Amino acid sequence: MNTVKTTFLLTVLTLVLVLIGEFFGGRNGMVIALVIAAGMNFFSYFYSDKLALSMYRAQPVTREQLPRAYQVVERMTQRMGLPMPKMYVIPNESPNAFATGRNPEHASVAMTQGILDLLNDDELEGVLAHELGHVKNRDILTSSVVATIAGAITMLARMGWWASLFGGYGGGDERNRDSGLGAIFMLILAPIAATLIQLAISRSREYQADATGAHITGNPYALASALRKLDGYSKRLPLHASSSTAHLFIVAPLLSTASFANLFSTHPPIAKRIERLTGRPADL
Repeated sequence: MNTVKTTFLLTVLTLVLVLIGEFFGGRNGMVIALVIAAGMNFFSYFYSDKLALSMYRAQPVTREQLPRAYQVVERMTQRMGLPMPKMYVIPNESPNAFATGRNPEHASVAMTQGILDLLNDDELEGVLAHELGHVKNRDILTSSVVATIAGAITMLARMGWWASLFGGYGGGDERNRDSGLGAIFMLILAPIAATLIQLAISRSREYQADATGAHITGNPYALASALRKLDGYSKRLPLHASSSTAHLFIVAPLLSTASFANLFSTHPPIAKRIERLTGRPADL
């Protein structure tokens, strides 16, 4: 069901992009919109993981340096039929983790020092199984594609708005006034629609990764306990993140930029996630 929902939302997102291009530039505008989206997706496919890791100063670690986490991931990847991902530690005391990479063969799992200090072995296993669930479900690629299309929509809407101003919108002609009003609505509503669709996909993927991780470990209560701890500690010691990468983390970080996306959460409520894992209302 999540796959169908994601496919549907991606289709809607692409249609919004094409409609913006058609609105501002006709058939040529549609072609330009698709070319921009393709170019952004190409860059995202090959380089989004490197950007995310460097953004948070993630440092690669060896099995000798981090045997506790390596043993868990090696055991989980064997169960899931996945290659061993690269392992990274983020020098930050806020407890959090994320997975990135374009496919299972080029995946990376990053953990903050804070999450290693906070969680016991069962809870850490639950978190790492969740992140490997993202890898197995290829959510990292989906998230990259969604983020770049949403970014292209916002960029095209702004470009179209400025083009409409210099193209003479807003003059005395009624048609021009209508076009100018349409450009204003497109500038405002299109990025909102793109953001809402992006958030819907991100939340859906989090639920699925929770379910995958719980199934692989056979211990949904460990992941639920980890989420409860992460929720409490990350609020007291938040990890500052950018809006473009916030959806990667297992719990929502604090967005460091004042953007429209700050008005929405990239993650479903922790209480709802715990309730789905345990079958009981969460006591937070």
